[in-house]
Amino acid sequence: MKVLIVDDERAIRNSLSEILSDEGYEVDKAENGLMALDLVGKEKYDVIFCDIKMPEMDGIEVLDKCVEMGIDSAIVMITGHGDIDTAVDCIKKGAFDFIQKPLDLNRILITIKNATDKVTLSKQNKALKKKVYGADMIGNSAPMNHIREIIAKVAPTSARVLITGPNGSGKELVARNIHQQSSRSAMPLIEVNCAAIPGELIESELFGHEKGSFTSAVKQHKGKFEQADGGTLFLDEIGDMSLAAQAKVLRVLQEKKLSRVGSDKDIEVDVRVIAATNKDLQKEIAAGNFREDLYHRLSVILIQVPSLDQRREDIPMLIDHFIEKYTDGSRKRKFSPEAVKLLVEKHWPGNIRELDNVVDRLLILGDETVSAQNVKDFVNL
Repeated sequence: MKVLIVDDERAIRNSLSEILSDEGYEVDKAENGLMALDLVGKEKYDVIFCDIKMPEMDGIEVLDKCVEMGIDSAIVMITGHGDIDTAVDCIKKGAFDFIQKPLDLNRILITIKNATDKVTLSKQNKALKKKVYGADMIGNSAPMNHIREIIAKVAPTSARVLITGPNGSGKELVARNIHQQSSRSAMPLIEVNCAAIPGELIESELFGHEKGSFTSAVKQHKGKFEQADGGTLFLDEIGDMSLAAQAKVLRVLQEKKLSRVGSDKDIEVDVRVIAATNKDLQKEIAAGNFREDLYHRLSVILIQVPSLDQRREDIPMLIDHFIEKYTDGSRKRKFSPEAVKLLVEKHWPGNIRELDNVVDRLLILGDETVSAQNVKDFVNL
């Protein structure tokens, strides 16, 4: 475990360094905030001990900068007796804990043990998330690897993302991966299929309504934006949203507040919006069906999901994935090389969703080892 000590008092730096070094920790020291930020930009620290009161740049500024930089070290604030309220504020800002001066050996050792336990658990959780949520994006083709790289860069930020691609290509899966790899992963991911909600109900679904605001409004209802507060809202098929609803979504994105149907009261929300569509929104803008200003708000990051025809080399891996999905492991099922070849060469207008259905069908109707003849008999080639 690597530790950074930030304090303008040499005696405290040295004494804390000696204690932690004797306990087997690798320790670096910084005498001011600027030096600390330079070090955290170059090195990876598990725990940072940082004094609150320092000249030029105090500990609160260091904490804020570390949060902005996405530093995931456990930051422990060192405080004098008069700084307790400030220390509590630091906890709210993201600090792990605080210890008081004069430094107590037992308190230091307990704090760093708890901090390192937290860091270890965080690393394990990240690895598990990567395994669970990254693995379900099946395929090693260049387009899929490119999407994974984008997700890895975009997920930790708060940037809005617009995902485009044909039906059945996996846009929803990309959105889920972005959410699960983000700092909002512990909060809700609320999904809305804009195409499935009647136009007259879309505003109520998104923004909520007050009791009595319309005939069937028998009680107050929180909309999807409120339900996703602190988390992520996934607006699927946003190209099918009415212009009236688009205007209200634009207001929420601009002002981070909304009003329920039948109410003039503003409600503040903190929501990351990810949108998806199978439509060409530039053409929809030209036709007057989609707001250009909303498009630019949504498409800070644009991710194009390829069709299955554009990533045929992934089809064998996808077949294996769906075989595992539809068999319980007691029966070893597989597809013959000739059967796989026919499926790789097939045109897939329904993309991943169609392949999923075809594999399920062949496992039910085909031989123990699914043959090329099974594919010819039961699949529209």
